[in-house]
Amino acid sequence: MENRRLYLRKIRSIANYQFESDVGHILFPEEVKLTHSRRTGKIRHISLEGRLLATLRPRDSLFSLTIHGAKRLKTALKPLQRRVVARKDIEEFIKNGRNLFARHVVRVDKEIRPGSEVVVTNEDDDLIAVGKALLSGMEMLAFKRGIAVKVRRGAEEVED
Repeated sequence: MENRRLYLRKIRSIANYQFESDVGHILFPEEVKLTHSRRTGKIRHISLEGRLLATLRPRDSLFSLTIHGAKRLKTALKPLQRRVVARKDIEEFIKNGRNLFARHVVRVDKEIRPGSEVVVTNEDDDLIAVGKALLSGMEMLAFKRGIAVKVRRGAEEVED
């Protein structure tokens, strides 16, 4: 039981660091299930009620979120924080897992850096995808070419 408490503190601390906000308790409540790597014994997956929330990447020890994890994160963050807002007319493409191009970005958290884990929403702030920023927030608004967010998972790709 003591180990579990240490593991929870560790993953929450990583989440607070990665998302630059106090989101660890909301993203990973007490009931989460931790799955460890058989080979290394390190934490690999965090799930809640049978749904994967995040994977802890071994190369940089940061999280890759799933849609379910992004939903929890979105509720914990201030409006626009860690978000990239896509134009309404391309929403369906993004929901189906297509990358978000800079010319389709309407609003963005200007603090986003390349490589950041981001939540992609529509103009009504509905979650449509989760992925990795390839440009900074400022570049996403300034550029008219190139991929702004490499989408890992679109909201339509997930079965509830």
